[in-house]
Amino acid sequence: MSAWLLPDHIADVLPSEARHIEELRRQLLDTARGYGCELVMPPLLEHLESLLTGTGEALDLQTFKLVDQLSGRTLGLRADTTPQVARIDAHLLNRAGVTRLCYCGPVLHTRPDRPHATREPLQFGAEIYGHAGLEADLEVLLLGLDCLKAAGVGDVTVDLADARIVRSLFAGAPVDAQVLRDVHAALAAKDAPALVQLTRSFPAASREGLAALVNLYGDAKMLDEARRVLPPMPAIAQALDQLASIGAQVPGATVSYDLADLRGYAYYSGIRFAVYTPGASDALVRGGRYDEVGAVFGRNRPAAGFSLDVKALVGVLPKRPLRAAIRAPWGQEPALREAIARLRGEGETVVCMLPGHEGDLDEFQCDRQLVADGARWVVRPL
Repeated sequence: MSAWLLPDHIADVLPSEARHIEELRRQLLDTARGYGCELVMPPLLEHLESLLTGTGEALDLQTFKLVDQLSGRTLGLRADTTPQVARIDAHLLNRAGVTRLCYCGPVLHTRPDRPHATREPLQFGAEIYGHAGLEADLEVLLLGLDCLKAAGVGDVTVDLADARIVRSLFAGAPVDAQVLRDVHAALAAKDAPALVQLTRSFPAASREGLAALVNLYGDAKMLDEARRVLPPMPAIAQALDQLASIGAQVPGATVSYDLADLRGYAYYSGIRFAVYTPGASDALVRGGRYDEVGAVFGRNRPAAGFSLDVKALVGVLPKRPLRAAIRAPWGQEPALREAIARLRGEGETVVCMLPGHEGDLDEFQCDRQLVADGARWVVRPL
C-alpha cells in the first residue's frame, strides 16, 4: 500500500477549504460568544468509561478505543463532545446557576454516519445548563439558526419533534431493549406493517398511538390532528403545546414537524430539532434537550444544546475567493523589511517573491505590489 494513502473517509484539507473552515470556525465562535457562551476545550481522548457512561453508551460503536501505555487502562477517542462538556459543567465549573458553554474541535467516528461523510468531523456546538424552561430550548435553536446565517446559509427548514411523546407511549408496554430498538427503527422508516407486528402485545393505547405517529408529520396543522388521535396523556399534551410554542417563535425559516423522527432517541429527553437547507444531504444542525446527560457525573442538571459539523457546513457553501495580498520583492534592505513589517502589522498579507519563483501561483490573489519609489517603498495596484 502506498504510504500517502489515507484510511477510508479520512482526508487532508487543502489550503482554500482549510482557510474557509478556519474563518467559519471563528465566525461561529464569535456568534456563540454574542449569546454569552464561554469557550471550553475538552481533550480528544479520555478514559473509555467516562466517554460512554449514561447517554454516551449510544456512542460505543462509533468510538475508537486504544490502551494507555502509561496506565494500562482503555481510552477512547471522542465521537461526540457533549458528554465531555457535561462533565466540565458538573465537576470542573460546578456552578449553581445557568452556564452557557461552546466548543469547536475534531471528533472521530469508527464509521461514517451517512454515505460520503467524513469520519473526522470538526464539531462545533453550544450548550445551556441549569434552566429547565422552554426559554433555553428556544435560545439554542435561535443560536443555531444565527450560526447558519453567519455562515451564509439563507434558506432553511426547521424540523421539530419531541422524545417525550414516544416515551409516554411506551409507558406500561412490556418490551425488552431489542424490541425497543426495532420499534424505533420501524417508526423512523415509517414502516406501518412492521410496527403492527412489533406492537401486537402492547396495551391498546400504546399500540394505537405508535401506529398513529407514522402519519403525524407536516406543518403546524398536524399538531391539532396529533391532539385528536394520540392518547390524552399529560406529557404528550405538554410536548405538543411546547412544539407549537417553539415553532411559532422561529423567525425566517420554514417549520415542519415529524413526531416519528427518533434520531438520537437514547440521547434526547424533550424537544429536538434538525435544520436543513437545499443542497445538503442531511441536517446541518441537530440539537434539543437532553436533561439526563450530566446525571452520571453526579449533577442531573437541565441541559439543551446543538452541534454541527463545520466541514459539512463548508461543503454546502460557495467557495470563497482567494484572499487579497500584496506582492513584495525579496530583499534584506532595512527600508524594505520595515515596509513589509508595517503592512503585516496592519493586517495585510505580504507575499515575498523568492528568487526564481516570481510567477508561482498560490492561495493568495496578489492584487497589489510593493515597489520602490525613490527612497520609499509604496503599495501600488498590479
